Amino acid sequence: MEDSIFTKIVRGDIPAHKIYEDERTLAFLDIHPVQPGHTLVVPKKQVEFVWDLEDDDYQAVMLTTKKVARRIRSVLGSKYVGEKIIGVDVPHAHVQLIPFSKSSEYLASQDMESEPDHSSLAEIAEKLRF
Repeated sequence: MEDSIFTKIVRGDIPAHKIYEDERTLAFLDIHPVQPGHTLVVPKKQVEFVWDLEDDDYQAVMLTTKKVARRIRSVLGSKYVGEKIIGVDVPHAHVQLIPFSKSSEYLASQDMESEPDHSSLAEIAEKLRF
């Protein structure tokens, strides 16, 4: 399998707005957020589907997801943090965390056409990083 964009981010080949990292996982902001604070949690090992991860890697991703979701809720003051596992656009297992207060915010579509606002992303990453 060709290296995914997430594998390139894990290796440091592509910059990202990282908020959490340990030996098995990495959490970074989505550059086309549904809502401010929209975060991706990925295993460092590239496996296409979450359900195909080895048990230890799956558990690590889910524990990181829980830590990061709690951090998002606490720091950004979001009532809810939704979790999505879609696995279509990038062949690298990942969990999306989306802070929201009403369901329409959670269900909003990503604007993949606009240029990322890296200064805003950097500001949010600075607040969330731990």
